[in-house]
Amino acid sequence: MGFGSWWDDKVVPRCIRFACGAKPIMELRSQLVPSAAGRVLELGCGGGINLELYDTSRVTAFAGIDPSEKGIEYAREAAAKRGMNSDIRQGFGEELPFADDTFDTVVSTFTLCSVSDHARTIGELRRVLKPGGTFLFAEHGRSPDRNVARWQDRIEPAWKRVFGGCHLSRPISPAIADSGFDSEPAGSGYLLPGPRFATWVEWGRAVKPA
Repeated sequence: MGFGSWWDDKVVPRCIRFACGAKPIMELRSQLVPSAAGRVLELGCGGGINLELYDTSRVTAFAGIDPSEKGIEYAREAAAKRGMNSDIRQGFGEELPFADDTFDTVVSTFTLCSVSDHARTIGELRRVLKPGGTFLFAEHGRSPDRNVARWQDRIEPAWKRVFGGCHLSRPISPAIADSGFDSEPAGSGYLLPGPRFATWVEWGRAVKPA
């Protein structure tokens, strides 16, 4: 295993678990995740950060996908502690190993920034979601402020190498709407502690048309 692979496999999941467990992020997660219901799929479940927030009386089955072996280990431990009926697999958002129209809810929190193909992944989430199903999202991405966005474009190449392919400049709500969802953004702003180029966040829900 080369240094780059070792970093991505061993260090990045720990960094993500620490950074994405910060208080403002957990408060935002706690506004979204408990409303997930029925058969639920979480994209980027590695680390198991959201698993403590699901309302187990509303979730009939839980599935998760994540590329990180270490992240999956954390998630499986967290699901077992909650007594959840879970199917957590190693894989990628661009090719979800689930049939069309399988889930009532899909969840993605601070994950779409790091997938290889942004549009394809959102399309896959739409494919596996039942008609009328809900997509709950909270993601960081491209700032609407021109000066901040310019800094995001400059910093992004180095940032991706250090933080497991995380992009700073991807659009959020427009990309979800362009994939065929009826998007209902609930909020946006510089939510996270830290520099503005890394802290623009949008959150809300979207629905797959029936």
